[in-house]
Amino acid sequence: MLTDLKVRQAKATGKTYKLTDGNGLYLEVMPMGAKHWRYRYRISKKENRFAIGNYPEVSLQDARIARDNARELVKKGIHPAHVRQQKRAAKQTDNAVTFRLVAQEWLDRKREHWTPYYHKQASQCLEQNAYPHIGKLPIREVKSADLLNIMKTMEARGAETYALHLRQWCSSIFRYAVVTLRTEGDPAAALKGAIIRPKVNHCRAMDRADIRDFLHRLEGYGGNLTTVIILRLLMYLFVRTVELRKARWEEFDLGSAGWMIPAERMKMRRAHLVPLSTQAVELLTVLQGITGAGVWLFPNFRRPTDCMSATTVNRALEHMGYPSGVWTGHDFRATASTRLHENGFSSVVIERQLAHVEGNKSKAAYNHAEYLAERRSMMQAWADWIDATKLP
Repeated sequence: MLTDLKVRQAKATGKTYKLTDGNGLYLEVMPMGAKHWRYRYRISKKENRFAIGNYPEVSLQDARIARDNARELVKKGIHPAHVRQQKRAAKQTDNAVTFRLVAQEWLDRKREHWTPYYHKQASQCLEQNAYPHIGKLPIREVKSADLLNIMKTMEARGAETYALHLRQWCSSIFRYAVVTLRTEGDPAAALKGAIIRPKVNHCRAMDRADIRDFLHRLEGYGGNLTTVIILRLLMYLFVRTVELRKARWEEFDLGSAGWMIPAERMKMRRAHLVPLSTQAVELLTVLQGITGAGVWLFPNFRRPTDCMSATTVNRALEHMGYPSGVWTGHDFRATASTRLHENGFSSVVIERQLAHVEGNKSKAAYNHAEYLAERRSMMQAWADWIDATKLP
């Protein structure tokens, strides 16, 4: 049996020689003094050697542990070198499976289920916050602490909401990696509650006096006529601002007073039919004379191939004298929902017109024309009620 002293004092003699320890382990001393641990074994009556490592990087104690592990494999008829090769190959594969690679694959799978805006939001958040820190790391090596540092940095700059979104997106990415056998767990799950959710400013509903004030301010607004029209239509139609900003003329049938919003632009990814009141048709007829030769109802005048920018509506409200955040384009939806309920319209009809998700998600199909007669009547009554608020 070898001792640490004997191994350390083994000198070069100008030729290769061996110092035997036991159970197939020996130290091979090379002519120039290098020392290598080897394990000699037999499988199918054929002698083989397994290179354990070099001394002093591998001590006598470590060499014996490696020898014992190798012996267990040999008893099963497995070559230790083959196992090591497999582990190295698996490590190389793991190193190639980075967080960014899996995240991009996950984003590609989500593309058909998300709106373009939401997909871009998630992509940019990962690009700007996660990838610089963990994008190149093998996904198996990403720890909760890595994600927490990213989230705390975002929180420090006032982006708490985005930090919460990032944790949710990363958690989905890790769960996707788990089911595709590329990692074992979700380190983002442990961080739930690490960032305190900021207080949410929910949409407010205008009362009758607010609507009257808004309409009078709109009459005196000196901006582009297209901006005036989009604000009036948002009040009449109470669709999401992005749905109206990106509306195309091909989606409208003014003759039958209908607007079919395609599924890819809807939040719930389902086509949605909007009945048009006579007031809405009149506005759209005027607008058609201005932008009808193009693709968009509301083109971007700086970039003709694009639609109106996301900030135009809110900036217009500010120019009308409303402080920033007092009213937003989304408040028109809250206003319609509240006032229509007050006026006795069916909650089911209102919710269908708002294109909210089905309470019963197991329903097999969604009919965009459901309750159409009731919705058409409601939309006309709503437009008439708005116009009537201008009266004292």
